[in-house]
Amino acid sequence: MAREGVELVYGGGSVGLMGAIADAVLAASGQVIGVIPQFLATKELLHTGVTDLRITQDMHERKALMAELSDGFIAMPGGLGTFEELFEVMTWSQLGLHRKPIGLLNVAGYFDPLVAMIDRAITDGFCKEQHRGLFIVDDEAARLLERLRTHEVPQTPKWIRSTSET
Repeated sequence: MAREGVELVYGGGSVGLMGAIADAVLAASGQVIGVIPQFLATKELLHTGVTDLRITQDMHERKALMAELSDGFIAMPGGLGTFEELFEVMTWSQLGLHRKPIGLLNVAGYFDPLVAMIDRAITDGFCKEQHRGLFIVDDEAARLLERLRTHEVPQTPKWIRSTSET
């Protein structure tokens, strides 16, 4: 990311996979913006070495600020928080609230079951087929970044009809 001039916006923690990625970006002289809610910052989880640290009142404010500061989103393998944040930005895109690219770094097939679930939702009619284009899946980080740069996010809001459909 640092070599490509891509700034990292993330949850502001010093632990786990994202803490390690923040350390790597910083070690390569990259820019890192950490956004962390007060209740986590006081638990000594915040990364004190980031380029820009923003402390929010709560998780909702944190996610909104991270989305505002970001030009795109990449989900790494993670847990419930990762899934929640991923589905929120995918839903916002589906509703037309943003047109930012979303990528899944599919390390060792981690996201295969999730992609299969989304494909099933499309097959069963719960999602439009065009919504599969809301995200890109790749197992190689540099290639995923390149694909995100050129990805055209579909404009197919779920519930909003165009005037030609009425």
